[in-house]
Amino acid sequence: MITKSPEESIKPFRLVKYFTFTGLIVIFLVTIILSVFNTHWVKAMQRQKSEDYAQSLIENLNHQVFIQVIIPMGLIYGKIQFSNQKQFERVDMVVRGTLHSFKVEALNIYSMDNTISYSFDPDLIGRKNFGGTGYQQALEGKTTSRLVQRGNFFEISLGFPKEARLITYAPLRAEPKPFRITGPVLGVVEIVQDLSADYLTIFRIQILVVITCTAMMGALFVVLIFVVKRGEGIIQKRAGERLRLKERLSQAERLSALGEMAAGISHEIRNPLGIIRSSAELLKKKVTKIDPSNTMPDIIVEESSRLNSIITDFINFAKPGSPKLNLCRIEDVIEKNITFLSIRMKEKGYIIKKDYQNHLPEVQADADMLYQSFLNIFLNAMQSMPNGGMIEVAIRSNSKDVTIHFDDEGKGIAEEILEKIWDPFFTTKEMGTGLGLGMVKNIIESHGGNIQIGNRTHGGTRVTVELPVENPGAETG
Repeated sequence: MITKSPEESIKPFRLVKYFTFTGLIVIFLVTIILSVFNTHWVKAMQRQKSEDYAQSLIENLNHQVFIQVIIPMGLIYGKIQFSNQKQFERVDMVVRGTLHSFKVEALNIYSMDNTISYSFDPDLIGRKNFGGTGYQQALEGKTTSRLVQRGNFFEISLGFPKEARLITYAPLRAEPKPFRITGPVLGVVEIVQDLSADYLTIFRIQILVVITCTAMMGALFVVLIFVVKRGEGIIQKRAGERLRLKERLSQAERLSALGEMAAGISHEIRNPLGIIRSSAELLKKKVTKIDPSNTMPDIIVEESSRLNSIITDFINFAKPGSPKLNLCRIEDVIEKNITFLSIRMKEKGYIIKKDYQNHLPEVQADADMLYQSFLNIFLNAMQSMPNGGMIEVAIRSNSKDVTIHFDDEGKGIAEEILEKIWDPFFTTKEMGTGLGLGMVKNIIESHGGNIQIGNRTHGGTRVTVELPVENPGAETG
């Protein structure tokens, strides 16, 4: 039979783990990319909003300048000349009053010959050919905007330039009718908006999003590592348990085959052994008359009896009988054991200390089989104290189980031996078969119970037997 090692059993789980980690990394990268795209989308919206904002300002400014400057000054002076001090003061008052509290960094008004007639910056007034392409398109009636960014490549690429300005050019028109700026172009208006703070805010939001995504992915990564480690541990543990169960099953199959063979051989041995014993007893009667001091027949009878006992143990271990269940009381079975052993206990100096819980329930069990198993436990406890000692028997119960504790004051069991005590044919006794505890375990487990053996903290051994109050799975007598 080919069995998979625990390492091979967790390979599919590791594949899932790798796919999960890869998926997590891909999701993180996609999130970062989406964050960058969202930032560019927000910046595009911000630019469009700023362009619309500039367009609205220019239209309002166009209306105010035409109504409050061009018409009155044209009527008074006959022509518009911003170089005239009174006209300049008039247009400056109108422009600043119109743009008061609005977000405008700079404003220039060009004449038809590409000369700056008015500006927030006095040093620019009178400069020619300063408009560029935006000016030319505005003369043709088109409103255009361009974004000017200053900073190094890294700053501009990541979206946080040192300076970001939106420059908008729009025609300055006459109003043939009130609030309808559709007349001929009288000049060009240039508005400059500083978007540096807006872009910096967007960049900070982008960084915040990236940090948040990183923190969330980091938390998910930590949780995933914890889950994966725990899952690997559970799977490896289960794989190890499965391997041990397969080994036990294989061992049980071998032992079963060995038990069946031993049972068959034992049956074949028992018949001639009975004949040998009977013949020895008959020989003893005849030899006693001739030579009373001859002990040879006694030795043959004694060894035949011991061999018959060993064969009986083999048969009981190899083919344990099914319990015939009837209502019985555990304390009655224990008392029967103590009565049977009382003479030997008095001779060897053993003391039985009993601690029975009141109102113990009856259990469905085979009293004879329990008697046999408890007797074996008592005998083992006595053998562990060859010079006498105390054996404590405590019985406790709940709604489901009855628990019996057998405590002795012996030397206990060595740790390296403790793991082997249930193995068939393993014994530390010179004359033992190593099948006694195995038969006890088979009897207890056939009742749906459990048996455990361990060392007490203050010396000695404790045997714990748990039996269910009801055992509907077995045959009822």
